[in-house]
Amino acid sequence: MRSLALLCLLVFATPAHAATPEQHYLDLRDRYIAKFSQAKESDETFKQHDAALNELTGALRGLVGPVTIKGLPAEGRSNADTLFRGDSGFGHLDGLGFSSEGDKLQAVVTTTGLLKHWLREHHEDGMPLEIGAAFKSDRFYYQAIQDSAFAKYAELPIAKPALASAAVAVLGVRGNGDLKGPPHEIDVVAIQGDKVYFLASSDAVKTAEIPACERVWKQMMAKKTPQDSMAREDQAMDAYTKCFAKEAPSQSWFASAVKKAQSQLELLLPR
Repeated sequence: MRSLALLCLLVFATPAHAATPEQHYLDLRDRYIAKFSQAKESDETFKQHDAALNELTGALRGLVGPVTIKGLPAEGRSNADTLFRGDSGFGHLDGLGFSSEGDKLQAVVTTTGLLKHWLREHHEDGMPLEIGAAFKSDRFYYQAIQDSAFAKYAELPIAKPALASAAVAVLGVRGNGDLKGPPHEIDVVAIQGDKVYFLASSDAVKTAEIPACERVWKQMMAKKTPQDSMAREDQAMDAYTKCFAKEAPSQSWFASAVKKAQSQLELLLPR
């Protein structure tokens, strides 16, 4: 009877759902966001903020484990730039971030659990909830890293490695102003095991304008409706990038872009 009573005490003393390491990280992150979003700016606040990012980096290193990507630092940092809600750069993909000098090559490594949570957090911003759909959306590449908008011009048909469950590559333009022009950035994202790998190369390939798509752009911009110039430009850009995606495989530079994307994928994934 004494053993049975002790067993019952142990059962009731054990939480029904023990917090996972991912949930521990998210709870810690959210407490810091609440703290710093209400704090007054001061040298002491910024000092505490840096310490908080260091603590989150440690938690992420424990979750993600060692990462080796040629050309990037061995030690990743929290991909979150700021814990001040409303700051530029707030809400980047939770994970370990790596970047080369000048940010010409950037990577984020995270877990599928953290990715799913992040997609839910950004769903109201137009982010798809389903991972496959998110990887095909320009919203993912825009919100995951940096503070610059991203326009997806085409998908690049890379071969998925045998150990990977997903692999997607996109060609696009990133910037804070006009996003129309020959795309030169290649972003690759893949899942292997329970890890998610994302690599963005800003000057990956040289492309060229496509005359047929230029005509589409001019036709859309010449329309009288909608009267709002920004709305008309958005519609023209949508039509232009759809045309680009359709015509890109027939362009002379397309094979080089696919080859570059494949090499980025091989650089990114562990073997």
